[in-house]
This record gives sequence, structure tokens and C-alpha cells, in this order.
Amino acid sequence: MAKKAKKQQPGGTPATVALTAADVDFTVHSYDHDPAHPSYGAEAAEAMGVSPDRVFKTLVADVDGALTVAVVPVAGSLDLKALAAAVGGKRAAMADPALAERTTGYVRGGISPLGQRKRLATVLDDSATAHGTICVSAGRRGLEVELSPADLARLTGAVLAPVARA
Repeated sequence: MAKKAKKQQPGGTPATVALTAADVDFTVHSYDHDPAHPSYGAEAAEAMGVSPDRVFKTLVADVDGALTVAVVPVAGSLDLKALAAAVGGKRAAMADPALAERTTGYVRGGISPLGQRKRLATVLDDSATAHGTICVSAGRRGLEVELSPADLARLTGAVLAPVARA
């Protein structure tokens, strides 16, 4: 993985600003986003030529009235029961997209687990630990950041749990 530049480039997102401030190694990947593509995550994996098992999507759910972030591989889907259990809750449902956007400060398809407007409880699917690096949204459509799962978990305060299903 390439060593990141010490200075934040102009036009950085809150996610890349947070990574730079934390002084962790990361690589930014940019691609042309196609608004007609049916899946943001699958599009990112295809455009970067990375296995969908290493590209993770950021989903916002409501667990017993509290917004919670789930970071799962784009190759799978979120198990809402497992997410609720991972944070000690009883019931989970996908959050209203407009509320997720307002709370995180990002638009759908570009929500990053990093640099959110309001820090939310975060659960990272434990399959991430099988990879040296994973890719997550860098805060806008067409922009991904690659970093170690350990750094992502540390910076977001994420719990590692099996919350994805194939």
C-alpha cells in the first residue's frame, strides 16, 4: 500500500481529512461514478478492479432508536438481527436515507464510516480481518479509501462482529 502524503490535498473530504490527522497509511482511489449503475458498492469494486469481498459499504441502521453504522462487504448484505445483537440491541431496521445523510454529513452512495458529522456506534463485519487492506467510501461517490481494517476499527471505535450474510 502506498504511503499517504503528509499534507491533505485540496478538495479532501472529511474522511480523508480525518485519516490525514490520524497519521495512518491510506490510499485514495478515484473513479468515474455512473449514476445509472444499480449498486454503488459493486460499481466501486468493478471500477477499481478489487474483489467485492475487500470493498465494504457503509450502511446506517436504526437500532432501538439509535442510529448505528454497519460496514459490510459489497458482496453481501447486512444481517439486521446480527447488527442489533452486536450493539446490545433488540431490533434493527434500515435508517431513513435523508436522516442518514443529515446525521453523517454525506450523501447516500458516498457515506463514509470516517469523518462523519456525528460519531455513531459502528460495527465492522469481522470478515474484514481476513484482508490486509479494505476499501470504504472516502466520502463521495466515485471516491474510495483503502486502509487496514485495524486502522478503520480504531478510528471509528468499531466493534468487530459477524453482521454480513452472503
